[in-house]
Amino acid sequence: MVLTNNTNFHPSTFFLLGIPGMEAFHIWIAIPFCLVYLCAVVGNLSILFIIRTDSSLHQPMYFFLCMLSMTDLILSTTAMPKILSIFWFHDRKIYFEACLIQVFLIHSSCSMASGFILAMAFDRYVAICNPLRHSTILTHKVIKNLGLVIVIRGASLFSPQPFMLRWFPYCRTNIIPHTYCEFMALIKLACADTRVSRMYSLTAAFLTGGLDFILIICSYIVILYTVFHLPSKAARIKTLGTCGSHVCVILVAYMPAFFSFLIHRFGRHVAPHIHIFVANIYLLVPPMVNPMIYGIRTKRIRDRFLQVFTSHKF
Repeated sequence: MVLTNNTNFHPSTFFLLGIPGMEAFHIWIAIPFCLVYLCAVVGNLSILFIIRTDSSLHQPMYFFLCMLSMTDLILSTTAMPKILSIFWFHDRKIYFEACLIQVFLIHSSCSMASGFILAMAFDRYVAICNPLRHSTILTHKVIKNLGLVIVIRGASLFSPQPFMLRWFPYCRTNIIPHTYCEFMALIKLACADTRVSRMYSLTAAFLTGGLDFILIICSYIVILYTVFHLPSKAARIKTLGTCGSHVCVILVAYMPAFFSFLIHRFGRHVAPHIHIFVANIYLLVPPMVNPMIYGIRTKRIRDRFLQVFTSHKF
């Protein structure tokens, strides 16, 4: 459905193409997508259940991990059911309001996930650089307040986006060459001056993911400085080992995001299906991998997981 350029149009529905140029393979692409999504749901629900029922895991790092797991569930569930319906049932239609809700939930959830990863870095910083005060600094009240601030930050910074998109007229087309509703994908369809909205989107992204990443790097510089001034090699290895899971989560979360950003901004000659694949990896892989990382590397979580799924003792 293509519209004339001189018509101001506010569509009631949009149509998601999926992965342009690969329509013939949608049904096969959906299989690994579905498996990854199911792994993400089972893994994150397992993390929430295990930490909730095991009092020995009621520590700041694992409370933040629970918050990250809840965010990952929201993020993946916001996008994946619709993506699978596009691939398997050719259900490309999405109502404008549902599209705007999807934009808000995806972008705000990504911001919240970044914030919780930063909070986990702060926990590691306090635990290693100021271990005697760890329990007095990161009290239950402080943890709850940090979580609340991260949620409010994500919601407040990205709540204007649906309203911006709502105000724009769409006179070109209501076909979105993507698997889900994304702010930049929608704003490209608007027939109005979108420079202010684009700048706001970039600023909000920097104030969340960009600033969080800078603060994480700063915290790890101080952590490494502290670790390498420990008296023994065994102490250095043991201390660094406590950061291993978190470092893996950082890499899994930020590498696809930065790669997607670079392709979007500078990869004009990159095929569209490559960009959309990377954008989907950003939504799919971190929610699946995060519980695996902590499940494999954390003995208490691993043992509890095996106990639950082998002996069925709750």
